[in-house]
Amino acid sequence: MVHVLSGRTLLRPTDPERSRVFYGEQLGLAVYREFGEGPERGIVYFLGGGFLELSGRSEVPPSPAVRLWLQVADVAAAHEELRGRGVEITRPPVKEPWGLIEMWITDPDGTRIVLVEVPADHPIRYRPGI
Repeated sequence: MVHVLSGRTLLRPTDPERSRVFYGEQLGLAVYREFGEGPERGIVYFLGGGFLELSGRSEVPPSPAVRLWLQVADVAAAHEELRGRGVEITRPPVKEPWGLIEMWITDPDGTRIVLVEVPADHPIRYRPGI
């Protein structure tokens, strides 16, 4: 078995500075570490139990198959905070048929990001017998 100690999602933005502003200032993610120099320097943000790294540069936007799923404590509060920071909300918070409350945004390269609130009574929080 592979003993994974940590993991991270790696994005190569088309405009690194624009993406640093989005993830660091608009989304407000805390910085774990920075490395390198110049316009393509790398930055790693905390993502709860994981990390998001922006490094290098891509000539093309990421595949639409790439998406980020971020669980937040209060999606309504996140909605107000992000709107106040000028983040375009693709879809406001909606309670889904599966019981999660989801809100959608996109990063500057079009990567879709879902912010999810797991209600206290949702089975994902507690499953008796497990």
